[in-house]
Order: sequence, then C-alpha cells, then structure tokens
Amino acid sequence: MQITDIKIDDFDYPLPDELIARHPLMQRDACRLLVREHDGTLQHRLFSDLPRLLPSDSIMVCNNTRVINARLRFHKPGASGALIEIFCLEPEEPRDYERSFAATGSCSWLCFVGNSKRWKEGPLTLDLKIEGKDVMLNAVRTERRDNASVVQFSWDDHSVTFSKIIDAAGEIPIPPYLNRATEQSDTTDYQTVFNRIEGSVAAPTAGLHFTPRVLDEIDTLGIPRRELTLHVGAGTFQPVKSDTIGDHTMHSEFICVDRALIEELAATDRKVIAVGTTSVRTLESLYHLGCMVIRGEKPCEVPQWYPYTDHGPDISTQDALRALAGYLGENGLDRLVASTRIIIAPGYRYRVVRGMVTNFHQPKSTLLLLVSAFTGGDWQRMYREALEQRYRFLSYGDAQLLL
Repeated sequence: MQITDIKIDDFDYPLPDELIARHPLMQRDACRLLVREHDGTLQHRLFSDLPRLLPSDSIMVCNNTRVINARLRFHKPGASGALIEIFCLEPEEPRDYERSFAATGSCSWLCFVGNSKRWKEGPLTLDLKIEGKDVMLNAVRTERRDNASVVQFSWDDHSVTFSKIIDAAGEIPIPPYLNRATEQSDTTDYQTVFNRIEGSVAAPTAGLHFTPRVLDEIDTLGIPRRELTLHVGAGTFQPVKSDTIGDHTMHSEFICVDRALIEELAATDRKVIAVGTTSVRTLESLYHLGCMVIRGEKPCEVPQWYPYTDHGPDISTQDALRALAGYLGENGLDRLVASTRIIIAPGYRYRVVRGMVTNFHQPKSTLLLLVSAFTGGDWQRMYREALEQRYRFLSYGDAQLLL
C-alpha cells in the first residue's frame, strides 16, 4: 500500500472526555510516564524518573520556542460593537520572526479572523497601556488569502516593539479541545521551562513536563542537552479531515538550527532523544535538507512527500548532515533557517531520532501517525494500556518515553 493510501480512520480511538487534562498538575514532573522499551516492553513510571531512564549514551534535543499571545480581541466601532478576533499565525512583513517582533510602528501578519463577516472594511482599534504609556493599536485587513487574511498592525508609539504590543494586547491561545477560556495560569503553564525564542501559536507540549530539577539531574548524569527551534503553527490543533492522508495538506513551519548542532549530530555516536514531535520533525528534516544539498537543491523547505520519493542512491545520515553543515559554512551562515512540511507516517524510515519524549495525541492526528511510524504500528497497544490505566491525555496530560 502506498503511504498516501493510509486511512486516517485506522488511527482513531475512543477518548473519554474525562481523560482530557484541562489543566496541568501542580508539580509538572509528577505526571505519569508510559515507557516503551525498544523490544516493546511497557513500564509505568513518573516523569521525574526520566533522567534515569534515558540511555547513558544519549543526547537530548528540545524545542526552545516560546508561545506568543497570538489571540487579539477587537470590537468594531459603532452601535453593534461586534467582537472581531484576530489570531496571528506567522509574520508577513517583515517575514523574519525576529525582525517582526522587533518592529516598531507597524508590521503585517497572516491571521485567522473570527467573525470575519462583520469586519468588511475600515480599521479596528485597541487602547493599550504599555510600561505606563498609552498606546493605540490599529488593525487593517489588506488581503484575503484562502481562509486567512493579511492584517497590518500599526501603533502610535514608535519606541514600542510588536513583541510588547502582543504581550499587552493578546492572550495565550490554548488548544480548542480544552474547551475552556484562557486563564491567567496558562501564561506560565503553557510555556516550557526552556522557552526562549518567540514565535509559536501552540506549545511543544512534551516539554511542559520538564522542571529545573529534572534538567539538573540530566546534566548531572552527563547527558548533553541541546536546543533547536520550530515555531508551532495553528495546524497542530487540526485533526486530519480527509479519508486518506494523501489528501491532507501539511502546513509549513519555521525551523532554525545552529550549524554547530548539525555538525555535532553528524559526528556523534550518541542516541538522539527528541523532546516532542516538533523536535522530531525538525531533526528528521535536517537529514532531508542535507540530501537536497547533495542533490544540488537549495535547502529551503522540506516538501510534504519528499521523504517518500525516489531520489536515487540512498544517502547516509552522516553524509547528509555533513553536507548541510558544509553548505552553511560555505555561505558564511552560523545557523540554518528553513521550513518544513514533512509528514511522518507508517513506512517512514527514521534517520536521526532514536528515541522521543511525547504526549498522548488526538485521535486521527498526524502526530499519532508519527508515533506509529516510530513504534512499528504499536501505538494501539500503548494507547489501550494508557486508557485502561486512566492516564491523562493531550496537551496538559501525561507523557510517553519511546526508546
């Protein structure tokens, strides 16, 4: 069977509403951890046990992205005062995340617009108080693009950056399946302890379980910890709606990886343990971007089906990563900035990742396909065990360690 013919109904399971974790535990690392050994053996542990469960010859890689206050609420002027919700997806102008957050005066973003029919034309305004100063934020829709819109934001104090604007104007966009409003506690609960780089509209939730204590113990055991960046898009909330995955379109996500890390991964014999599916997709994308370099292509984006297309002789992981690092060096670049649409599904051959920390995912999601690909289709047994043992599911739920 072709990869594209995989039926998403084969990745469905009954998830009782009471097992969806609406809030995290008070102590992050007190959550449960289902461990699957390489031979399929399952263990029930606590997340605080993780450092002692990692292979001594491993290297752990996590995603350092920070969730932004992407949801902004405006009211139309006039009698109706209709609520218009603007959900920031990715920067349009300037396109670079760092430059967009540092912008002063104006910038444009691709956004979802809620109650869009009520916003036909004209600016929306919002009065803000930032560092004791009054700032007026304006939003103007400049273009409609499929089911999204390009929105130009402008504000009247040019000493204020867009990063400060959304901190003041927006709120953390928790997943819709939590079926509740954002609460003040989510501003910290929905961030990992290693968040540093602004840009995500959803958290890399496997990282939510880590605490300084867990990280300190990993360091004490001599297991190297490294970071990369993938800015998680709104598509991470979306289940697959088509009958087969061949009709599902993966959204593009921004990735950034230091050249030094790519060089280290090319040279190491350590087992790469990815924290979360975002780190998995980034690490696996590095291999395919390196293959592009060897094949004379520019390493800008990994297309959705690139890993499943016959491109000629097989290329080793080491050669691909060396080629990618060499390309960056030849072009005077200290880091790779690219994007990926990679879909990892049963039949995929993992090239970089040898283990992962991950959560329990939604039924019919591409993340469940990724887990199935890693475990050789064993996801049903694992999820059945977790359901029987009353594990907590989804973003604020319990975790898995897959080896």
